[in-house]
Amino acid sequence: MAVQSCQGAAGAGRHALRGRIGLADSGKVAERRALLYLKNMSLITTTEALADVCRRLATHAFVTVDTEFLRETTFWPKLCVVQLASADEAVAVDALADGLDLAPLFALMADPAIVKVFHAARQDLEIVWNLAKIIPAPLFDTQVAAMVCGFGDQVSYGDLVQTVCKVSLDKSSRFTDWSRRPLLPAQVDYAIADVTYLRDIYAILQGKLKETGRLGWLSDEMALLTSPATYEQHPDNAWERFRNRVRKPRDLGVLMEVAGWREAEAQARDVPRSRILKDDVLIELALAAPRTADALGNLRAFPRGMERSRAGVDILAAIERGLARDPKTLPKLERDRRTGGNGATVELLKVLLRQISESHGVAAKMIANVEDLEAIAADDNAKVAALTGWRRDLFGLKALELKHGRLALTVERGRVVMLEWQEAPEEAAQPAAPEAATG
Repeated sequence: MAVQSCQGAAGAGRHALRGRIGLADSGKVAERRALLYLKNMSLITTTEALADVCRRLATHAFVTVDTEFLRETTFWPKLCVVQLASADEAVAVDALADGLDLAPLFALMADPAIVKVFHAARQDLEIVWNLAKIIPAPLFDTQVAAMVCGFGDQVSYGDLVQTVCKVSLDKSSRFTDWSRRPLLPAQVDYAIADVTYLRDIYAILQGKLKETGRLGWLSDEMALLTSPATYEQHPDNAWERFRNRVRKPRDLGVLMEVAGWREAEAQARDVPRSRILKDDVLIELALAAPRTADALGNLRAFPRGMERSRAGVDILAAIERGLARDPKTLPKLERDRRTGGNGATVELLKVLLRQISESHGVAAKMIANVEDLEAIAADDNAKVAALTGWRRDLFGLKALELKHGRLALTVERGRVVMLEWQEAPEEAAQPAAPEAATG
């Protein structure tokens, strides 16, 4: 894939890349620039080469980062390629190269003087955390920044490149098996494109955030992304993904034990959770709570024959532990807020959220989600992000005013607008006193 830089905030390879894909440039100057950029687009396969490039990258204020990995057949993601770029070079690191030590890369990721720029960083950060127990910081996630700048909810990298850089990415290597070797030049080009365009997107988004005074709006999201708790997968917490699927304390106790067993088993065997038990089986086990191998085997979704295996024995033991839990010690189950008679309020809050997000150029999801709106409808002091910080100033306070009738929504020329209720001044409400006669 040919790599092109965005117009406006480009790195050193901009004109060279234009020459490479046939855009306007001239003669030998373009050729020399193209050769220079190609020379700086390297595939790193040795620890020495990685250390050298990391030393060069460490002299810059920021580096852009991406990874290619596989996890279809494993629990833990398998890192295959790491892409890195500064203003004047871009490289791909073959993470599976024999004898390669990634220590220089991890040192670069931990350097507090360098901003690490990712797009949709969560899975990339999870990989670094799993391998080195560090989280790249300071961090700038262009997907989050794009949401703050009004590019929509969870905009993809390809869409952002198209919108900001006016370039359509080549997707021919999108479903590549990144664990196969050797890597083809087209695959390396494809991978490096993910950090080449990212340089300019970062510069443009950062500039826009500074102009609008919204850089601080990213702080909550970046704090979440850089917290180790985000990536620590404790078996004891595995049940939380299904907390809305059970209603009785007994069912919850069984779910907690069985989900914890599945999580620990998947981690130990390094296989996807679904290879151990599918999600719908977990719920069926929690609701039915079978206590014998025969009852286990009679469940509709339970894998045939598994009830007589070691796993079947472990599952029955987990069910017994769940049934033995004291209901008073279990987490409190949240009732469905939609049953609280606040449906109309929630619908109005959705309209308000959309109006505010559109008028301020911020993705609605960045401000609040449906669960936040339901919580606000039920409780003025709900513990949700939409009622704290900049979100409270932008949306939360108006949501409370709408809820209590101090703000109205109407339509003018096809657009929703807000009408704030104001109490008439006391002096205006009283009839004027007659003027005294003179003469």
